[in-house]
Amino acid sequence: MSVATRFDRYSRVRLLAGPTPIQRLHRVEAALGPAINGTRLFVKRDDATGLGGGGGKLRKLEFLLAEALDQGADTLIATGPRQSNSARLAAAAAASIGLRCELGLRPLTDGDAIDYRESGNPLLADLFGATIHALDDAGAVGSFVAERQKALAADGRVGYVLPFGASSARSSLGYAECALEIADQEHALGIRFDRVVVANGSAGTQAGLVAGFALLDRHALVHGFAVFANPAAAHANTLELARGAHALLAAGGEVGVDDVIVSDARGPGYGEVTPEAIDAIRILAANEGLLLDPVYSGKAFAGLLSQVRHGDLADEENILFIMTGGTPALFAYREALSVPPAAC
Repeated sequence: MSVATRFDRYSRVRLLAGPTPIQRLHRVEAALGPAINGTRLFVKRDDATGLGGGGGKLRKLEFLLAEALDQGADTLIATGPRQSNSARLAAAAAASIGLRCELGLRPLTDGDAIDYRESGNPLLADLFGATIHALDDAGAVGSFVAERQKALAADGRVGYVLPFGASSARSSLGYAECALEIADQEHALGIRFDRVVVANGSAGTQAGLVAGFALLDRHALVHGFAVFANPAAAHANTLELARGAHALLAAGGEVGVDDVIVSDARGPGYGEVTPEAIDAIRILAANEGLLLDPVYSGKAFAGLLSQVRHGDLADEENILFIMTGGTPALFAYREALSVPPAAC
């Protein structure tokens, strides 16, 4: 059985039009000056997936929506903070195939500004037709999900509950397949990446990439920057999901502990923007016209830039950064982002 055909045993709903492009960051490299030390920076544009404003969560949702349909579901149920990219894309994906969607969204802090509460992702989710329920806090998630499933069943409907961040062993297959996509693009570009960098939130994106590259016998390649859990917890979650996805593909070999590399990029905490992330967002926007988000990719790219500036990368290294989207959240952080740009 070929590596690619291992994915065919699992049903999916196609949400991506095709491979997302890879481009080199020539102007960022130039802006970094001598610190770049021969390193070549590339980005994979998983923000450019189209549906719902774009974002890497669609790779996961292809497998989760198929599972929902296989179970006879007519309604997706998702939870998260008000600015959840996963919830926004769940609403868009549901709309695209005719499912209803109900979102339980919670505040980030007690003093969330109106930009955070109302703009960005929840605004778009509402436009996509989702029913939005306001939750008091994370502790209300369990009771909300149980109540909605019970109420739907009473009406003869079936609700499918998305896992946290749309991350599970099965949904991680989306990014396992992405690893194969990257390998094909490497061949077309005539290069080989020495490191693949990604934000680690609910862990499924990094886990899928780790599992996919393990299929290709490429280990300890994917470097995640933790933005939600502490690095130890993020490592454990990622390893569990990666091994689960690898097992689903009935692949030989194994995913080792050292295949999962995680560094800390949380700052004060999840969803709290950092000066380093603002700096990274502005550098990429001003030099390449590309948009990172302040919660996930902005922090991860800041971590990568820090490594470059501190000379932590080998000479002549090819590094691929996965841009996972989240542009709508920029509007929720308008005030924090309204600061002068820092020098590279």
